[in-house]
Amino acid sequence: MEFFKELWTFLKVRKKFWMLPIFLIMVLFGGLIVLSKGSAVAPFIYTVF
Repeated sequence: MEFFKELWTFLKVRKKFWMLPIFLIMVLFGGLIVLSKGSAVAPFIYTVF
């Protein structure tokens, strides 16, 4: 959680709120990759794309 606090502080101080959606999309795609690797959820993820 420390990383997210520092990230939020960085975005707030530097006024870089436009970077927030980029980070969120990267986290979502990273989660999809983790779930699709050797998981029972993988066939359902592939149908989304």
